[in-house]
Amino acid sequence: MFGKNQNSVPASGGSVIGSTTIEWEDQYKQGSVMWKVPRNIRMNDNIVVREDEIAVFYRDGKVLTYFDQPNRYALTSLNAPVVGNLLKFFTGVQQEAEVYYIPKRYLDGKFGSAQPYQFTDPTFGVVNLRIFGEYRWKISSPELFINQFVGTFSAETSEDVEGRIKEQIVILVYNALGKMKSQGLKITDLAANLTNIEQMVLALGPDNLGQYGIEINKLSGLTISLPDDVQKAIDTRSEMQVLGVNYMQYQTGKAIDDAAKNPSGGAGVTAGLGAGMGVGWAIGGQMGQGMAQGMQNRSCPNCASLIPANVKFCPNCGFALPGPQAPPSPAGTSKFCPNCGSPVAAGAKFCNNCGNAV
Repeated sequence: MFGKNQNSVPASGGSVIGSTTIEWEDQYKQGSVMWKVPRNIRMNDNIVVREDEIAVFYRDGKVLTYFDQPNRYALTSLNAPVVGNLLKFFTGVQQEAEVYYIPKRYLDGKFGSAQPYQFTDPTFGVVNLRIFGEYRWKISSPELFINQFVGTFSAETSEDVEGRIKEQIVILVYNALGKMKSQGLKITDLAANLTNIEQMVLALGPDNLGQYGIEINKLSGLTISLPDDVQKAIDTRSEMQVLGVNYMQYQTGKAIDDAAKNPSGGAGVTAGLGAGMGVGWAIGGQMGQGMAQGMQNRSCPNCASLIPANVKFCPNCGFALPGPQAPPSPAGTSKFCPNCGSPVAAGAKFCNNCGNAV
């Protein structure tokens, strides 16, 4: 933030009486992007520039010159080679110029989106994304930096400068997301591509931020936040892939698990189990029948129908299945196999015990 007061000390060695020595004191440096000297600089003043800073002279909407080498600069006619074109404004009628100190070192900052980015995904539709992260930057051109931020944007504080930079970085992240989306990026791919997005932002930086006299050296900690319902759906999808189950199996398993966690005791568990079985019947008759048998279900490798895990033949297509044989439950039975006499579930085309057409 710009300082409000600046102590002046007598200039040393050969300076004109009444001149002032100006320097960027440590109390004004902490957390500052730039510091404006509280009064205009006049002829015979002394400017102290340290190793890690630059003093920029500004007047009438543009930069006159700047000192980026550590030294004490006495602004007198004796320093014409040093002061250069600044002396053009210190001749004849007394002229004055503003002085801004800016750092040479890299600076760290954080950014975040004020408004969500609307990402159109083929599965989830329009999803509002919010982004957060950290960046490291430095001033690459003192002249462009002051002309843009002080002259064009009328920046008066470090917060003004940092606010503008954060906005530009957010725009760059959005541009990167747009480019990668056109290449097939989906919502479910974001987590695995955060590093790629960061690298693309750095690649876009010079063309977009160079005009402001700054460069981005590093982007890190990029976080892309999804709406709660979308994040929940993605998490569910990931769990299903890990477990190797379909949506009906996943939902039924969740119902059984929730029933088992019911704190109301055995009756609660029984009631919960009944509710879980009801869910199974609602989302698929075959799944419900499998739960009534107290067994897990599987998919037929030939027709992909959902069938009990312990049958020898698919009730839908008659495909021979590996695994031990067990007698089926008579629940839902409407007929018997004419070949082996085993009960056959309603709607089955083949006996699940011997594979005979029914």
